Amino acid sequence: MQINLLEMKSLNNIVAICLMLFCCQVSFAQDSLKLSHQEFLNIVKNYHPLAFKYQLQNKIANAEITKARGNFDPVIEGKLGEKVIDGTRYYEQKNIGLGIPTWYGIDITGSYNHIQGEKLNTSETPGGLYQFGVTIPLAKNLLYDKRRAMLDQAKFGLKMTEAEQIVLTNELLLDAENTYWEWVKNYEIYKLQKSAVQINRKRLELVKKTYQYGEIPAIDTVEASSQLQNFELQEREAFLSFVKSTQELQMFLWKDNQELFEISQLIYPSSNLDEHSGYTDYEFLVQEVQARKLENHASLEYYFQKQNILESERRLKWQSFLPKVDFTYNFFNKENYKSDFLPLFDNNFQYGLKLEIPIFLRQARADYEIAKLKLSQNQQDSQLKFREVSTKIETYKNEVNNYFTQIDISTKNLNNYQRLLNAEETRFSNGESSLFLINSRENKLLEAQEKNLELKTKFLKSYNKLKWLNENFMR
Repeated sequence: MQINLLEMKSLNNIVAICLMLFCCQVSFAQDSLKLSHQEFLNIVKNYHPLAFKYQLQNKIANAEITKARGNFDPVIEGKLGEKVIDGTRYYEQKNIGLGIPTWYGIDITGSYNHIQGEKLNTSETPGGLYQFGVTIPLAKNLLYDKRRAMLDQAKFGLKMTEAEQIVLTNELLLDAENTYWEWVKNYEIYKLQKSAVQINRKRLELVKKTYQYGEIPAIDTVEASSQLQNFELQEREAFLSFVKSTQELQMFLWKDNQELFEISQLIYPSSNLDEHSGYTDYEFLVQEVQARKLENHASLEYYFQKQNILESERRLKWQSFLPKVDFTYNFFNKENYKSDFLPLFDNNFQYGLKLEIPIFLRQARADYEIAKLKLSQNQQDSQLKFREVSTKIETYKNEVNNYFTQIDISTKNLNNYQRLLNAEETRFSNGESSLFLINSRENKLLEAQEKNLELKTKFLKSYNKLKWLNENFMR
């Protein structure tokens, strides 16, 4: 069947073929694994080792509180012993005691001691002896001591750790999400280049046939071949970028046993840049961030709780300026004797008063000065962090607004390039243009498409920065 010249002229109308570049989505690897945006984030949240590690940090901080409470645990002690030399029983002793530390630095003790033998110390009381005693700090450690400081600091440390883990976890999710959308962008660029290659292959076949019928010069076949080769090179480069971004994405893919998910075949995104909700709700996000109080941001909460820890340390160091004056009183009662409690300093008692006063207080002064300097450092760090967070908020707000405007301009520019290409194709079909001009228009359109994808990716990255910064606020 012969093809006449009129039919060949109609075949020269490449409009329908070029539209395939923009309207036809190429399907890759139908049996391959598809990964959506939400599925990817769920994997990172539940299985990534860093997310798991951050959860463990909170458990460690809780364990530190339990450890600090252990300083207030009652202690039971017992002792059993005897001494015999050359048949002489020097002593045989049985003792059981209970010590109860209290919040205000007062220690309460109680014990039962039974001792007998032929050669006891003169200070020993033969037989069974009950004892009840109390030790009270009268200066140092009365208002604050190491036990209370450790518990306070452990509680503040838990809040500080929780704030830190919120920031670190959200930074991990931000990094993961931006990596995902970079991966999606590279995939969509690859699809564009692959579509361009397919279209230009068909165009080259058409140009060759048109040349065979004498309608165009031979140089047009060289032009079409050169354009195809250029797109083939760009396709290979786009595929390489997609593979590299897939490897970067793999760093966030883990199994439930914290083993890296090995990719045996390429995976492809089931989400695309155009379907993200950020294009419609970014203004609401900006308004929500603006309504937040910066003092409630987790990164600032970290410094606030650190300030509490350092203040606790300062209070503890201040105790070192006070003399250590401990008063101890013990009440005794012999076994099978009637109890006689009052008056306390009349009979069956023991008391002691212990006094320690460092002469120069050099260590106390140095420790207290260091504690104050650390407080000052943390205050400065807190002010810098406050400034940093407020600056980031303003920067991200400006970025999302600016990129959204750029996307709008880029989309209009893209439509203009499309119209120019369509017009050039119409002129070419009427014999008023050349394949060189069509290729030039097509290259400009493809560059505009890639630029549009780049802007959308930049917008989503800035949107994610603002979104996860907003997630850092303590609720």
